[in-house]
Amino acid sequence: MLKQNLTTANAAVAARAPSTFVPPARRATRPLDAAFDMLGAPVTFERNVEIYGEEEPAEYFYQVVSGAVRTYKVLQDGRRQIGAFHLPGDVFGLEAGKEHAFSAEAIAHSVIRVAKRSGIVAMAARDSELAADIFGRTAGSLRQAQEHMLLLGRRNAEERVATFLLDMARREASEGVIELPMSRQDMADYLGLTIETVSRTLTHLESKAVIELPSSRRILVRSRGTLQRLNA
Repeated sequence: MLKQNLTTANAAVAARAPSTFVPPARRATRPLDAAFDMLGAPVTFERNVEIYGEEEPAEYFYQVVSGAVRTYKVLQDGRRQIGAFHLPGDVFGLEAGKEHAFSAEAIAHSVIRVAKRSGIVAMAARDSELAADIFGRTAGSLRQAQEHMLLLGRRNAEERVATFLLDMARREASEGVIELPMSRQDMADYLGLTIETVSRTLTHLESKAVIELPSSRRILVRSRGTLQRLNA
């Protein structure tokens, strides 16, 4: 996929006319968002299409405009471990080295803004606020990875699912309704559980009136306090 991905990204960035294109739903509020507005180009990825692969050159930064993205590794035994989900507004591909540590795929039909890493780094060398924003987001990604390691190593299935639901509610700024872009299998691969365990745990939480499951992708939170106690 490397040649195809780089060709697509290069063509999109090369065709990007200097402008202040901003999607209608979002206006730049942080320096890195503004950098993407100036240097980025939107690229469409269909469901399950690879955006970049593990160990491929990290030549671009990426920002989700619409849809959702998962980053993951395939373990030696063939199992997939998802490291993070990226939702609209999220930036990913901020690697410390020259290669990607994870692969990235579109979870659903997604529009991803792609910007040359070298271009943004050059801007950051002249703009301390942009440099600080990049550093802050990179540190945030590291913190999220550390919290994910603790989630996998120290919590039982019910606690993992509760933590995941609270995080999704926070990221969607939702008080009581969570619209999941990912499948139960994605959830399982993120939480280090089987899909059967995820489904049983959700059904158990529903039986305790903690959540309600109108559909596999829509979850109503009925008792945030219970989820918070499980996450404590």
